[in-house]
Amino acid sequence: MIRYSKPPVLLHDVIEEIGSVVRLLEHNAPYTPLGGWYRPDADPDAPTFPMWFQNDWVHADLRVPGAELFLFHERVMQAARDFYDAQVIVPHSVYVNLMAALAKSGPAHTDNPRFHGRDRSNTPMWLLRTMFWSGLFDHYAIVQATSIWWMNDVEGGGFMYWPDGPDKPPREHVGTMANTALVGDNHGMFHQVGPVGPFDQGTRLVTPRAEFAPTPDRSGDWAITDHGTVRYQAPLDQCRVSVLWKADVYRNEQEQRQQMANTLSIPDVARIFDRDLEQRGTDVRFDLDHLEDPGLIAAVSAVYPEATPIDKAPSIFDAA
Repeated sequence: MIRYSKPPVLLHDVIEEIGSVVRLLEHNAPYTPLGGWYRPDADPDAPTFPMWFQNDWVHADLRVPGAELFLFHERVMQAARDFYDAQVIVPHSVYVNLMAALAKSGPAHTDNPRFHGRDRSNTPMWLLRTMFWSGLFDHYAIVQATSIWWMNDVEGGGFMYWPDGPDKPPREHVGTMANTALVGDNHGMFHQVGPVGPFDQGTRLVTPRAEFAPTPDRSGDWAITDHGTVRYQAPLDQCRVSVLWKADVYRNEQEQRQQMANTLSIPDVARIFDRDLEQRGTDVRFDLDHLEDPGLIAAVSAVYPEATPIDKAPSIFDAA
């Protein structure tokens, strides 16, 4: 159902001049808490978000000045070509994470899938993930390469990953992570961010209105300001900074043309699912007018469940 090719490739000394990344970080501040798009109903005045901040540098029509440093990084692109034995690499996304004071890990997960004609702009996320886990839409899937680059070494902040499948023990990239990158398949491989220090006060929580940015005094410190109050302040090199890069992958230009011409509509998705559901002997069927109905979501997800990787660590996002 889910196919693993091989472990990701580890690159060293990826960025020649780290100061260029620091300038990118500064010019594109402030950063906002992770989770806005999948926690739309969060109370804007309640401190329920961990200090995990994120911004896009390249996404859709957005490309911030200087993002080419990561977007078209030749060593990363060549590593993706080699990993997939592919000729065509089409970079499309760059985003940055800044983290501090996470006493538990992030979620163990695979990255969200995309299909020709279907992505999160026109399809509910639960349905995209179920399409992936069902294995019924592999012909339409957009193969995506991922690079994760780390700027510095911090207290904690390791990266666990399951290159041998969710039923085999994970590996970990931890310790000497500064200016390294892992290039591979984060859409088919479970992975998890480890706890990030400082750990003296556990996981510190902020509201969705919090912002992470350099302090005005140009001291090199960064501060998290929440409702006008500084909740955390530290030098940037004490924060876990990572930059993620993603690209579509095609074995050659002919495959790219063929796949881009073969797109899925929502009725296509329902028809493919309904045919398989009938063959399985279940009464579950798709209702296109009620795609967000909790009953439909639960019924379909029960037929095509996501895997749970073994030895995953407790997450800051787990239900209490």
